[in-house]
Amino acid sequence: MRVLLVVTGLQLGGAERQVVDLADRLAARGHDVAIAYFVDEATQFPTNTAVRLYPLHFRKTLIGMLGGGWRLRRVIRQWRPDVVHSHMVHANLVTRLVRLVTPMPRLVCTAHNTIEGGLGVTLAYRLTDFLASISTNVSREAVAAFERSGATPKDRMLPILNGIDTQLFSGDPMLRVAARERVFPRAGAQLILSVGRLAEQKNHAMLLNAFSGLTLNFPDAELWIAGDGPLRESLGRQIADLGLDGRVILLGVRQDIPDLMRAADVFVLPSRFEGFGLVVAEAMASGTPVVATDAGGVAEVMGEIGFLVPVGDEAALKQGLVEALSMTPEQVSTMAVAARHRVQSMLNIDRTVDTWLKVYVGEYAC
Repeated sequence: MRVLLVVTGLQLGGAERQVVDLADRLAARGHDVAIAYFVDEATQFPTNTAVRLYPLHFRKTLIGMLGGGWRLRRVIRQWRPDVVHSHMVHANLVTRLVRLVTPMPRLVCTAHNTIEGGLGVTLAYRLTDFLASISTNVSREAVAAFERSGATPKDRMLPILNGIDTQLFSGDPMLRVAARERVFPRAGAQLILSVGRLAEQKNHAMLLNAFSGLTLNFPDAELWIAGDGPLRESLGRQIADLGLDGRVILLGVRQDIPDLMRAADVFVLPSRFEGFGLVVAEAMASGTPVVATDAGGVAEVMGEIGFLVPVGDEAALKQGLVEALSMTPEQVSTMAVAARHRVQSMLNIDRTVDTWLKVYVGEYAC
């Protein structure tokens, strides 16, 4: 099968990583796979050299957008995929419009969030819905949010959970010990980790306030935040204003996320909204207790494991961190086993690829 994955970009992010992992797994199974991406500044790439890459060089001007759409049309006409699978709002809408002038045997459009834009985006999704063979989102809650907003008609969007590489994100005790010694070799100290783009959606400002409130009771705790984004400077100022220099570190973009996950005592996700919360699943697979807000599909990922708190509730987030940091080694071990089992049984990337292949041939439908 020839599969063309179309994505807005290949930068740091859960959606982008999911596309790369899907491409690698499909290619490993013998399928002919390519990725076409809009934004040039790519930082994540497939490891399988058989996956072809087509940068489309989109620009934020009308002429730039038209040129990028024309290049996508040319790739599709020349490469002749059996399935075009687009990901994220810009790729979804542009690929649908390109289908008006370019034959595509099957077009699958995947959203990766409960909220992908304002009323204009919602209307654009609704008006172009007929151009997709089928649409999907990354959790049942995300699908329900699209239906409530009117972005998709009822029963036109499937929930398909993301998958992760459970070998890469392993909770093996020996790997955890090695990662701790390499990343955070401070006896008696506790490390809280958050991973995500430094943007309003992730609500790191609330996390900093919550962390500030527990530093007296946990004097050796540190908070590390991996990721970059438009709020880096303002978060840096907030850290200084709260007197947290040396206690909170903005790591920037990191390529060693699996080791960071294993080295951490607690993983925290303070988001305002999410489609799925891929980093939560990665932390669970790594054996790290999770404190997360009940945003989008996060509750579906966690089940009854970890500490789920209301969105935007700073006091509850602080209490969740206190409880997680206060767990005994036995409690951590029990939680780690349960979390690992849940991820392996529900969110293994190979099971997700099986589902996508059924979607591609029309065997998995609403």
